[in-house]
Amino acid sequence: MGALPTTAKGRLTRQRIVTAALQVVAENGASGASLDEVGARAPASRSQLYHYFDDKNDLLRAVAEATNETVLDAQEELFAGLGTWAGFERWADALVELQRQRGGVGGCPIANLLGQIGERDDDIRGVLGSGFDRWESRIREGLTAMAKSGELQPETDVTWLAGSTLASLQGGLVLAQARRDPEALRRALDGALALIGAYRVR
Repeated sequence: MGALPTTAKGRLTRQRIVTAALQVVAENGASGASLDEVGARAPASRSQLYHYFDDKNDLLRAVAEATNETVLDAQEELFAGLGTWAGFERWADALVELQRQRGGVGGCPIANLLGQIGERDDDIRGVLGSGFDRWESRIREGLTAMAKSGELQPETDVTWLAGSTLASLQGGLVLAQARRDPEALRRALDGALALIGAYRVR
């Protein structure tokens, strides 16, 4: 791993490089992202790139970490409401609405990056896997809160249900992306909500 910045200026430079790399990877894919283009976009010299990152894989690892943060931070307010049924509905509706605005384009940034480089770099795969772990954990926390408040049956297996919900979400995003059909995500999340609903206390 390249040098971690110890000054505010260094942290800003490193962040600028990572932001540029995120843009280049989004446009050209991981394999098509060149250090020269990242440096030009940042802007940053070759010496700066190699000061903060050992090589392209090291930079892509930082891109993976930034991708996790971007995806999860965008849902933070929605995650905070997952302790209720209404909160789960708002979360699902917001994700579907985002896909409608995008026309089904884009899919899940974490999954997209995993498909490009996850199989050839275990470290990057691990970073992206941790993003899914954190996503599932936030869903599980919401379900746990619902069980504690009496909104879900006390015997509900919240770990299994959270994993199933995330799997439905990811599958729906893949189909929405492949078909350019945001309603594919709507159907997938409706199925997840129906499963959660089966454990609600009536």
